[in-house]
Amino acid sequence: LWWARSPPAWLPRPPPAAARNCPVGPCGRRAYAPPAERKRFYQNVSISQGEGGFEINLDHRKLKTPQAKLFTVPSEALAIAVATEWDSQRDTIKFYTMHLTTLCNTALDNPTQRNKMQLIRAAVKFLDTDTVCYRVEEPPALAELQKNEWDPVVTWAEKRYNVTIGSSTSILGPNIPASTKETFVSHLASYNMWALQGIEFVITQLKSLILSMSLIDRHITVEKAVLLSRLEEEYQIRRWGNVEWAHDYDLCELRARTAAGTLFVHLCSESSTVKHKLLQD
Repeated sequence: LWWARSPPAWLPRPPPAAARNCPVGPCGRRAYAPPAERKRFYQNVSISQGEGGFEINLDHRKLKTPQAKLFTVPSEALAIAVATEWDSQRDTIKFYTMHLTTLCNTALDNPTQRNKMQLIRAAVKFLDTDTVCYRVEEPPALAELQKNEWDPVVTWAEKRYNVTIGSSTSILGPNIPASTKETFVSHLASYNMWALQGIEFVITQLKSLILSMSLIDRHITVEKAVLLSRLEEEYQIRRWGNVEWAHDYDLCELRARTAAGTLFVHLCSESSTVKHKLLQD
């Protein structure tokens, strides 16, 4: 998601690489460094309905994607959520905090040019290295913690989707049956392209398809999903102590990204719209 820190296409572009001693990238193209935080240049944020969906207005200008497409989202609720991200920026715009905006840009521009089935296959591939399927034998306390915390989620997923998942202490991981993978492929196919982008985003945060689907299906909370994805790290922290501010920062960032991705999936799967409104200062 390379545009997490990129400004809208209609903003002034950075100077040529040569003027900033930037290296030349592949195929002779200049490589640009990620933009720094940008001073807020707008006063009001609002949404409006256009022909293709709901649009974001920064003062009287339409927001666009990094590929200069009109920033248009399929639901009013999602538009309000994105507009809130822009409205919450203060003196400077911190693009790296705007996870919903980033996900919308990904869905609109599709920089990797993947189709629906490719997105689904990429998500299901995480089963082969799913966090909750890899177990340790030593130390016994951690092995017991994994069993107590991860087994209930795996059991829920097996019953929910009528599949076999299991776990393994082998470095090769568990042998996931092909029928299990195909079941998840069929289930994910029920989501639209936008929601699939969000699902993949959540999976990459948690490193687990099982935890992600448990979260999206509202079986567990964001806090629980993040805790389970960091189980070994939390065990080590309790044993050896916390690195001042660093662990807390990582935890908050992971929660924020996971929550944003989950909200994105739900808003993109919602067929109804909320009552039309404009954001006020």
